Parts: sequence; C-alpha cells; structure tokens
Amino acid sequence: MSPPRSGRGANRPATAAGRGVLVQKPRSDIFTALLAVALGAMLLGCLFLVLYLSRYEFKTSATASRFPASPSLAAARENSFTVRL
Repeated sequence: MSPPRSGRGANRPATAAGRGVLVQKPRSDIFTALLAVALGAMLLGCLFLVLYLSRYEFKTSATASRFPASPSLAAARENSFTVRL
C-alpha cells in the first residue's frame, strides 16, 4: 500500500487509525516491460550513433570526407544509361 494521495480531502484530519486512506500501488505489466525494452533500444542506438560519428571525428558535412571517390564508381556513372518510358 502507498501513502495517501493529495487532492480533495488531503487536508482533512487523520482518522482514528491515524493514516488516512491507502491506495493500492499499481502492478507492473507487459506494457511496462515493453517500455523498458524500447528505452534500452533507444539508448543502445544512441551509443552506436556516437561510436559511428567518432570514426569521422564528429564532422557531419559532406566536404569532411577524407577519401576521394573511387575511380571505378565514376566510370560506372559515365557508362550508365537511362531508360525512358
């Protein structure tokens, strides 16, 4: 049992028992467990994002790339063709 909640009647004098009205504490269920799993997944995702960005020294602009484009990719782009319908 949890202590009395605030609200209407919270300022009333205590009863003969001296404690007031007790409200049952809600029990955890599957949805509480799913919230915990979702929180863990979000924290793990943030950790992986930080680790990934640390490889690039947290530079997010496109000009921050240290490696030039592969020549084979440039040749493939020139030799590609488009299909028009």
